[in-house]
This record gives sequence, C-alpha cells and structure tokens, in this order.
Amino acid sequence: MACFLVPMALAVILLLVQIFLHNKKDLVAKYKLTTLSLLLWGGVIMLAVEHVAHQEVVPFFPFLTAMETPADIPVMLEEMATIGGSMTAAIVVVWVLVVVASRKVVRAPVQTAAATAQAVAA
Repeated sequence: MACFLVPMALAVILLLVQIFLHNKKDLVAKYKLTTLSLLLWGGVIMLAVEHVAHQEVVPFFPFLTAMETPADIPVMLEEMATIGGSMTAAIVVVWVLVVVASRKVVRAPVQTAAATAQAVAA
C-alpha cells in the first residue's frame, strides 16, 4: 500500500545528511553513503513500480488506495512498519556488508612509471 515510503524517508534523510556533509567528501566516501543512497532509491523505485502495477497508487487524490477509507489507514500503517521496515532493514544490511567487504579487500599497490622503469633497468 505505502511500504515504499519507509525507504524513501530514509533516502531523503540520507540526502540531507550528504548535503550537510558536502565538505567532508572523505567521510561520505569512507562509509559509502552514495552506495546506500543508490540502494535505497533503487528499492523505492522497485516498490513504487510494483504498487503502481497493482493499482495501489493512483494518479488522483488521495493517491494511495489505502487512504480512500479511514478503516484502511491502520492496515496501511502496519504494512509500512512491517514490509517497509523489513525492506529498509534489508537494504541497510546489504550496505553494511558492502562497506565491510570493501574494507577487507586487499588492494595491490600501484606502481608508478618511474618505479616500473627502475625495476626493468635492474
């Protein structure tokens, strides 16, 4: 019904954090906040498309079919908490795994042209 609003809310909050940290590019890169943002917006788009396909989101007011009757609002809020919350948690877990894995990767040192020339000459 409206579960895509939960990861969207986190994505908007993250966008505001990234704007606030605009002068701390190293912090944004260290924690791969752009990756988290892309994962969240991808989840939002995926869920929104699914909701449009099932006609749960409509192009006229109130836009969410669950809000047409007041009795459906608690059901919508429960879905947002359970489905939206679990989708958001899954996205955050994937992001944490990406951050941890990227720190574990051993990168080979990059040789400069001068170091390569010295190795060849020797």
